[in-house]
Amino acid sequence: MDRHRRRILMGAAGAACLAALPASARAGRTVTLGGRAFGSYWRLTLPRGIDPGPARAAVQDTIARVDRALSPFRADSEISRFNASRAGAWTAVSAATAQVIAEGLRIARLTRGAFDPTVGPVVSRYGFGPISGAPAGSYDGIRTGGHAIGKMASTLTFDPCGIAKGYGLDAIGEGLAARGITSYLLELGGEVLARGRHPSGRPWRVAIERPEPGRPTAHRIVRLEGQALATSGDWIQGYRLGGRRVSHIIDPRRREPVANEVASVSVIAPRAMTADALATGLMAMGPEKGLALAARLNLSVLYLLRHGTGLKEAASPGFAPYIVA
Repeated sequence: MDRHRRRILMGAAGAACLAALPASARAGRTVTLGGRAFGSYWRLTLPRGIDPGPARAAVQDTIARVDRALSPFRADSEISRFNASRAGAWTAVSAATAQVIAEGLRIARLTRGAFDPTVGPVVSRYGFGPISGAPAGSYDGIRTGGHAIGKMASTLTFDPCGIAKGYGLDAIGEGLAARGITSYLLELGGEVLARGRHPSGRPWRVAIERPEPGRPTAHRIVRLEGQALATSGDWIQGYRLGGRRVSHIIDPRRREPVANEVASVSVIAPRAMTADALATGLMAMGPEKGLALAARLNLSVLYLLRHGTGLKEAASPGFAPYIVA
């Protein structure tokens, strides 16, 4: 699904948060499962003693369901059927797809179009993403009604790649809860959802990677307890053209790749799909407008900004309580 996003360094997080424990304790307290998903990977860390079979089934079943509904790489998915529909027609969709589209449109309004899930054709024009065609209209041209969606222009499309992976995390979490699994750390392609606590009794901890080439290193360690963390950046997916860095993240208002001092944006929120979409929108907004929005709405946001040959950070007041190191 979303092959064009960034990665949070879970390996570094694990090393940082467990370094104070004896090796035997580190090895014995948790078990990790993993696999492929949406052109990327998933990783689930559980307290040892939980049967991994139901947990793995919950993850794999949900990934398959989300892929059938929201993958723009599949011609038979619900979102592809909507994208191919004509103006004025209504496309019946599942509750999951309707929920993702409604949240995507909400974040689009919240960010005043800095997050706009209709920019798929622009993303494709710069070499990222599967949704081709001529750009048409904006998010306000999409209509929702119950379990059906419509659009005002036949060429208008919905690109779920900025939000669907976050929804996948939320949906997997629901599947795990339905099987009685309430404490875990789940990563899907670099985004993280934490529920319950680490077996030691403390909150789960993860690392936010420094957005720099070379060997990955942790910039910050943060604690999560019932929250999701999403990070958007341009250092993993992108290329240079004429001396300019071309990002896969599009500024919808300019219909061009984001070109500002932002190297990455991290967002902590109760729902992963909210954090996912906000991270993309706040990167396009830039630090001044993005932090103003974060302060107004009490969002937990960390910007890493290019500063000379290094980086500097700018955070909303709501982010500070989550910082461990």
